[in-house]
Amino acid sequence: MKSAHPVVPQARPVRLGPRSLAALALVSAVGVAAFTWPFLAPPASQLSAHAQDAPWLFAGLLVLLVAVVAATISESGLGPKAVAMLGVLAATGAALRPIGAGTAGIEPMFFLMVLSGRVLGPGFGFVLGSVTMFASALLTGGVGPWMPFQMLAMGWFTMGAGLLPGPDRLRGRAELVLLALYGFLAAFAYGTVMNLAGWPFMGTLASSIAFDPHAGVPANLARFVAYCLATSLGWDLGRAAVTVVLTLLLGPAVLRALRRATRRAAFETPVTFDEPAPRRRAVE
Repeated sequence: MKSAHPVVPQARPVRLGPRSLAALALVSAVGVAAFTWPFLAPPASQLSAHAQDAPWLFAGLLVLLVAVVAATISESGLGPKAVAMLGVLAATGAALRPIGAGTAGIEPMFFLMVLSGRVLGPGFGFVLGSVTMFASALLTGGVGPWMPFQMLAMGWFTMGAGLLPGPDRLRGRAELVLLALYGFLAAFAYGTVMNLAGWPFMGTLASSIAFDPHAGVPANLARFVAYCLATSLGWDLGRAAVTVVLTLLLGPAVLRALRRATRRAAFETPVTFDEPAPRRRAVE
């Protein structure tokens, strides 16, 4: 028996083409190397010898690559209506971030990124996550070598929500549970990869948990786990819990609003301009 209310396929403001996918794959590969280089570089390599300088090198490279990805996705169909929605959501997300000032992981912007990525898709989600984090860094004064890592990590975070299964069929409570579970796990993943970005800066200030460029992978991995447990476990747990609570409480209303706005924007409908009708001459 067919449903009385058939599900309309969900429109997406950005359709990823081969060039966009290639650019995303490139920046993601470089990003993985930028985050995990302490475990990939041999102890005798020059990269390990310059442990304090390496994050700056990767930060500069990531800025260029994220810009290339954003430009490539824009060329694939980020029209004026999508740009307008991108601006509104990025500004909203940037304004939400300082509300908790990061206290105990209270960062409400994460739940908005999850819901936006779910509705608007992975391509738009990556651009939205990167732009939102850039705008929030400017708003809060959090500009530094960690910012490009935050932009990339938030791009992955928001894009992942757009890759969840069943965007056109899975609705209601099941969808909310899926989004809440994703938000919980992704919030922890975001905190972990951002720990990788800041960990090498510690130097020898805390020898028992700091990155040791002369140690092997097992020893540094143990140090990194201890670093996460000592510095960010409570923070990440707070971020994950807030994301889950806001997703379950505000998710239905925000999802409806985003989907209504997406339908009215008609992203996949090309903008056309009709020629004006010829004027009739006045009857003398």
